[in-house]
Amino acid sequence: MRADRATFIEFCGSDELVLPPAEVEEKLNAYYRHQQEAAVAERPDRARGRRLPGLDFPAFELPRELADSDTVGVIYDEVDGLNFYPDYGMLRDLFADPARAGRRQHQDLLRTYLREESITPLPIRRLAAAYPETVDTVFRKLLRKPGFTWSEDGEALLHRRKPRYYAQEPRPGASVIGERLSELAAGSRGRKFARARRVPRQPGHP
Repeated sequence: MRADRATFIEFCGSDELVLPPAEVEEKLNAYYRHQQEAAVAERPDRARGRRLPGLDFPAFELPRELADSDTVGVIYDEVDGLNFYPDYGMLRDLFADPARAGRRQHQDLLRTYLREESITPLPIRRLAAAYPETVDTVFRKLLRKPGFTWSEDGEALLHRRKPRYYAQEPRPGASVIGERLSELAAGSRGRKFARARRVPRQPGHP
């Protein structure tokens, strides 16, 4: 996963993207084509004679709950792996401009990110780190606690809201498959494996 993340950052320019859903699919499919081309070029002897998916085959599609969002956040974290977040652009706007904290739509979105245990602390931590000057204001308005500070109270808040996340050891967001499964994935018998080989982690699907 570390190697894949490094390649992702090199290809995309960052480990975090905020794009409309169609552009996320385009970017991820371009990345996977790049990875396939690199793998074939590195080991042409192993690819010779095998039925490989076409380079133009769309390997990645967002599920409907993400495809219907205005924006999707893509974060490839060094611990939590590759994750996808709905309306992440709206959430980022809230931290960039705390005046939006008075708008119900933005408040409801942040509440959802806090409430849903299937959403890891990662996106909130990222935004808190990116906007240290405004994070206290955002949470003071949301929680109605004028004395709240992220530096002192942030981790305790996440532990209360995300107990399941902290109760288990972090696991890599990518898996290595064996030779036999690779062969099945490349052949007609393994088409289902090929489609399921890379399933985006997302809210509701930890």
